[in-house]
Amino acid sequence: MGFRSWFGHRPQKAVRRTVRSHRTDSVLAQAPLVTSSGEAWAFATRAELLMISAPGAPAGQGDDAESRGAPSVVVHREWADVDRATYDRDSNVIRVHWVDGDEPTPLTLDGRRSVLPQVLRERVQWSVVLAEPVKLPGGRSARVAVRRRADGELFSQVIGGHDVDLADPAVAGAIDAAEARVRSAAGLPA
Repeated sequence: MGFRSWFGHRPQKAVRRTVRSHRTDSVLAQAPLVTSSGEAWAFATRAELLMISAPGAPAGQGDDAESRGAPSVVVHREWADVDRATYDRDSNVIRVHWVDGDEPTPLTLDGRRSVLPQVLRERVQWSVVLAEPVKLPGGRSARVAVRRRADGELFSQVIGGHDVDLADPAVAGAIDAAEARVRSAAGLPA
């Protein structure tokens, strides 16, 4: 897809340079984001999700304005780091939830037509090879999954809330058993 969007709107040159220096492959989808100041874009590549923010330019300045600050990478995470993402069409906000429990990252789309929500969903689904929910003592739950990196490497992942205590032998046993099952089913050593 490159940096051209369907409607001719594209990021400033400094943002495009920043994306080129941080991405590992071509851009599948991009979308301008609504921010309180400056310019921000989300980029979905085959391997990762990027969000780039650039300070705004004074009124009347062009694409090459030297008065703009350097763009910064706000998000640079591979798809296997994404637990899930939700998209609210009414507010035009994608919320990206992370497997490590970090606060969800909101991506407020600017209202232009974009395939970013669909591509984000497809890339996260592609990264999940197998998943199994795990019922834990006390009504808690977790999930174990075999995920895929962009290079094809498979690995297992345990996703649970902050209330999951792996020091509890019953919890650890249930998770270990589920992890062994999904790893075996995916052809990985248990």
